[in-house]
Amino acid sequence: MGRNTTTPGDAGTTARPPGGAVRGRPGGRSLTGSLAGVALLLGGCASFSPDAGLSVASEYASLELGKDIAKSSDQGIAPSAEARVDALLRRPLTADGAVQVALLRNRGLQAAFNGLGVSEAQYVQATLPHAPTFSITQWGLGFNTEIERSVAASVLDLATLPARAEIARQRFRGDQYNAADQVLKLAGEARRQFYRTVAANQAIAFLEQALASTESASTLTQQLGETGALNKLEQAREHAFYSELGAQLAKARVQQRAERERLTRLLGLWGRDIEFRLPKDLPALPKRLVDGRGIEVEALRRRADVQAARFELQSLVGQFGLDQATGFISVFDVGFANQYARSRTFESGAAPKVDKGSLNGFSADLTIPIYDFGTTAVRGAKEAYLATANRLAERAVNARSEVREAYQRYRGQYDITRHYQTSVLPLRRTIQDQALLQYSGMLLDVTTLIIDARARILSNIQAIEAKRDFWIAATDLKAATVGGGFSADNFGGEAAGGTPGESLAVGTPGG
Repeated sequence: MGRNTTTPGDAGTTARPPGGAVRGRPGGRSLTGSLAGVALLLGGCASFSPDAGLSVASEYASLELGKDIAKSSDQGIAPSAEARVDALLRRPLTADGAVQVALLRNRGLQAAFNGLGVSEAQYVQATLPHAPTFSITQWGLGFNTEIERSVAASVLDLATLPARAEIARQRFRGDQYNAADQVLKLAGEARRQFYRTVAANQAIAFLEQALASTESASTLTQQLGETGALNKLEQAREHAFYSELGAQLAKARVQQRAERERLTRLLGLWGRDIEFRLPKDLPALPKRLVDGRGIEVEALRRRADVQAARFELQSLVGQFGLDQATGFISVFDVGFANQYARSRTFESGAAPKVDKGSLNGFSADLTIPIYDFGTTAVRGAKEAYLATANRLAERAVNARSEVREAYQRYRGQYDITRHYQTSVLPLRRTIQDQALLQYSGMLLDVTTLIIDARARILSNIQAIEAKRDFWIAATDLKAATVGGGFSADNFGGEAAGGTPGESLAVGTPGG
């Protein structure tokens, strides 16, 4: 980004009274030059950063997520970012790949980056002193005229410029951490939705396999019924189970399409890019779990939203002190004034007489607070400071609680998923094998076989959902530690709608 081209000296030099023809004391020019010199000394104008203020967000993305971010308006980075997205979309997306695509393509995040650019512009503007004001007044037309010229600058503005610049810097730093929190939030949402979408795909694949097996059993039942080996009740139960499973598969497909569209929106994809591919199964459980010791301290140290609140509080501390210092006198302007007069008189028999005169002086404007003596401004600043301090304290308390809750969900969901994989599913597999053997030996009726098949399908669907919920819980734990909008609503996929095995959990076969 280019540097700010407006300097405090520009305004000061243009405000000099015109007039090589004006006769005045040299003190006027000296005062104007002094005001410009003070402005230049105290201004210390900030420059626009080369990365548009994204240094904090980039650091969080790199250190906490292992990802990159880019501003789409940056012509030096945007082409390489697009090439990277294209490369990621050419192969099946992983969770990390989905997060990277979202960080480079999501337009909502780009809008947040643009908002940060506005904040930086306001910060740079706040470091510049207010330009002096120049006024000119003329009385009369023609040769007989009087002209009054003045240039004034705010002494109070120049004196408080360093304090106001520091307040603006703290606010901008807070906005930088807010932008980082937006990066973390999008990354968390994309990762959660990735797991929901892959889980929906995996559930459909299992239901399709189960439906194919059930279709074969239904056909066999019909043939046995034609031979008289099965009565109509047993045939109806088998056919009803097949029909119910088909309806459940159709419902799961609708849900899967909705989950994929949610992921597509988060990734910011359109056109041919929406044909991206996903893995068939969810990732395996990690071999090592996150250590829960010291996570509360880590959350307070690393969370972007907590850091943003701290900088907001620091800016209000400065604003409160400034309002206290300037509460009684809020306007104090001084300036140089020049009055120039020219007239021509005529006397009979003599040449016209020309009179010229110039008078220099000083001006001062001072606001007299005859109503509240700055009490309202100071009181308002104090209440704003206390409100922000309380919000920061609340955020710190909530951060501790959220990270504890997230860790409990993380560990609990890991144990649940492991239980399904090591106990429930193997037992269901054994029950299925033994039931088929007994059914083949005419030791088991079709009703019991259908009940066992229904229970096995439900257990497998719940095992898929348990693994999905573990990975969502792992994402929530990360969000609760570094920032990104942790919410208990993210757990279990409640926001995504019903689960594929819901209607299989209740009722009797064919009932």
